[in-house]
Amino acid sequence: MGRELVNAICAGLPGAEVSDPWGGGHDCWKVGGKMFAVVGARLAGVSVKTDGIETAEMLIAAGVAERAAYLHRSWVRLPEAAPADEVRHRLVTSYRLVRAGLPRKVQAALGAVDEA
Repeated sequence: MGRELVNAICAGLPGAEVSDPWGGGHDCWKVGGKMFAVVGARLAGVSVKTDGIETAEMLIAAGVAERAAYLHRSWVRLPEAAPADEVRHRLVTSYRLVRAGLPRKVQAALGAVDEA
């Protein structure tokens, strides 16, 4: 899994936009102005939102993910060695969680999400 794969997956999600808000080469993916994925400038991998601290802790304990530095405890970092299907699943899940928290009008304007 590399930055290119993460960016390709995120770019295919309706309304997803990338920026580098902190400078230094981060890829910060947002939907409706809310962050759902971050590729760091120094460490390989991607940080994503989970549905809660318990899920994050379970993924960390299972060795699937690591604690995402500087982010809430409900976020995890998938290492570069993570399988592509796991990366895709976690990115889409994170996107859907963030999107679900947006106002209904904003969600409706984004269009449908593929069942990937």
